[in-house]
Amino acid sequence: MFEKECIQSRGFKNVTGADGKITGFQITIRSHYYRGVWLSQLRPATITADGETFTGGQITWTINGVTYTQAEMAAIGDVHWGVLEPAVLTVSKEGGLSSGPHDIELSYTYSCSYFPPFLDTVLGSKPQKRTLVLV
Repeated sequence: MFEKECIQSRGFKNVTGADGKITGFQITIRSHYYRGVWLSQLRPATITADGETFTGGQITWTINGVTYTQAEMAAIGDVHWGVLEPAVLTVSKEGGLSSGPHDIELSYTYSCSYFPPFLDTVLGSKPQKRTLVLV
């Protein structure tokens, strides 16, 4: 079951590469939009962890078990991120995050088919903030 907040406390963890070294961290989020969105409707996300900001190629999205770069998503109009499906955002950060509490902020926006394109930036909600504990 989803938590009320966009940023979920479940799924917050460091990730390791094939060599066993920590290569970054993950957060799990839910969609802001009640209808869900097609991947091409999503605009690039920005994640800030303890004041350090990550954007663009530093972030990948995993939706329905498939991982996409933010650049790839702009051209994918046939994959839907449903309101009841979690998305896992993986942030590339050598060494990941230390154990303990972290202030996480997520900002992303999306377009809606029934609004003109120039309103894309107006639709974004305020940045989502949450303190999560890495075990």
